[in-house]
Amino acid sequence: MENIIALYRFLLSKTDTRFVRYLHEKIEWNARMIGIVGARGVGKTTMLLQHIKLYLDVDKTVYVNADDAYFAENSLFDFADTFHKNGGQHLYIDEIHKYPQWSKELKMMYDYFPDLQVVFTGSSILDIYKGTDDLSRRALQYYMAGLSFREYLNMSENKQIRAYSLDEILANKVDLPVEHLLPVFREYLRKGYYPFYDDVGFEIRLQSVINQTLENDIPLFSNMNMATSRKLKQLLFVVAQSVPFKPNFNDLAKIIETHRNQVKDYLLLMEKASLIFQLQSKVSGMKVLEKTEKVFLGNPNLIYALAAENSNIGNVRETFFACQTSINNKVTAADKADFIIDNFTFEVGGKSKNQKQIKNIDNAFVVKDDIEYGYQNTVPLWTFGMNY
Repeated sequence: MENIIALYRFLLSKTDTRFVRYLHEKIEWNARMIGIVGARGVGKTTMLLQHIKLYLDVDKTVYVNADDAYFAENSLFDFADTFHKNGGQHLYIDEIHKYPQWSKELKMMYDYFPDLQVVFTGSSILDIYKGTDDLSRRALQYYMAGLSFREYLNMSENKQIRAYSLDEILANKVDLPVEHLLPVFREYLRKGYYPFYDDVGFEIRLQSVINQTLENDIPLFSNMNMATSRKLKQLLFVVAQSVPFKPNFNDLAKIIETHRNQVKDYLLLMEKASLIFQLQSKVSGMKVLEKTEKVFLGNPNLIYALAAENSNIGNVRETFFACQTSINNKVTAADKADFIIDNFTFEVGGKSKNQKQIKNIDNAFVVKDDIEYGYQNTVPLWTFGMNY
């Protein structure tokens, strides 16, 4: 246990608190149990350590990684019990999904230690509602996305840009945040979604994030074998070379040699892991939403990492729009344009995109790349990155 405390103090001493992710201010930090899920590499660990460093008594708080070798022979619950008996008040557990009995022991902590706060992070495919150890009544759950374009600017340019509502964006009320914005935006599309964008070997680390998600996180959650994990990789590669595309489940099943229903399950797991985004048709009346119109990769950085020479700028633009707007809004497919959000219709394109696609459609907007300022119903693409 002493080694865990020493590592926790060391990590805390190295934690930079100058930039804190958007999600921090949305969390009810006084809740007894909090779950924060998200894709690998988006900054969950850093946010936990930042909160401890900024707001808590470090002597009554401890941070642990559930994947630590210590927990191969010691239970998390016993650790929490010892910590609680020694006056501990806040237990922060990282990568909870790597601990076999995570839901059962979290439930026990909640029930037996009413004055101990437990905050945990896990993969975005983690399901706190699953099984007999349902945590939904005990834990508040939050999802953390990667960096928005706004956050990327705040982090890389040392800015303090506020988030804008969708209404403000559509009214072209977003101020130009930096000079020569378009080259910075291009850089974000390539490598700005992840907080490690400035690290040496960014491309290698991003490939590692993808591989670890496919080889460890998803199989661990769904009890897959290695053969099935390889099918996931094969399916993601097919998607990456084709997106955005309207999926033909029969064709995909033949390519990866599995049943079409398995393809749907695989796509759903990859969507939960934030590797892809499935654009659904708009719900009408009481009809159940179940038709996938297009499949995108989860964010633009993944396009450049996986599609390489097949990276298509039109695909990059649509992926960026879907990625940024879906955090605060329900995004669905449009019949005659690209996207619908509430009662607004959007057609996404380059600088030369005209109004033809949205002619005679109410509340319709042309979203243009390669422009800094908008006018009337023409809105710059980059401004949608200011939404969170």
